[in-house]
Amino acid sequence: MSQPVPPNQQPHGGQPVDGNPYADQQPPAPTGNPYAGQQPPAPTGNPFAGQQPPAPTGNPFAGQQPGQFGGGPFPHAPQPSRNNPGLGLLAALGAAVVAAILYGLLAGSIEREVGYAAVGVGFLIGFAASKAGGPLPAVSVVSAVVALGAVLMGQLIGMAMIVAEANGVGFSEVFFDRFGDLFNAWKELSDFMTYLFLVLGPIGAIGGARKGA
Repeated sequence: MSQPVPPNQQPHGGQPVDGNPYADQQPPAPTGNPYAGQQPPAPTGNPFAGQQPPAPTGNPFAGQQPGQFGGGPFPHAPQPSRNNPGLGLLAALGAAVVAAILYGLLAGSIEREVGYAAVGVGFLIGFAASKAGGPLPAVSVVSAVVALGAVLMGQLIGMAMIVAEANGVGFSEVFFDRFGDLFNAWKELSDFMTYLFLVLGPIGAIGGARKGA
């Protein structure tokens, strides 16, 4: 036996929609984010933003100059004074003896003089004198005079070696026993180059004194 079918109910005079009794009821419009009306609090940033970091003090020893401790400089050992012309003269004489012998041996062995050797004699004397006596003008003058004598003595030593070998006698006999005759022979045989070599000695001495200062 079939059951009676109830008539379609039309809610509030609306038209039936596919038999859904709630078809005429629209769902409430979404309100969106429930927190949309509330703005998020502005970030406060670094909680220490209002406080500036303390300025670096730098090196705790910045106020002290090098060589100072406790407000005062370290004691320095006194520098020895080099301004001693007498000591410079002694050094020049000692160097002159050595340089004159070497210069004479060279000149006598090759039977001629070498300009560079004369400059080297003066340079050695000036350098030694300046190192011992200090950078004084007097030391340079003394070195030049001593260098002149050293080159002259070297020339005489070389000539004595040549004369002794030519005459078959000893060097000491020519240089010590007959030194006057040797010096006269040097004056007679001297030429422009002989005096030029004499000048080169003092020039080298001045250069050596400046180098040793």
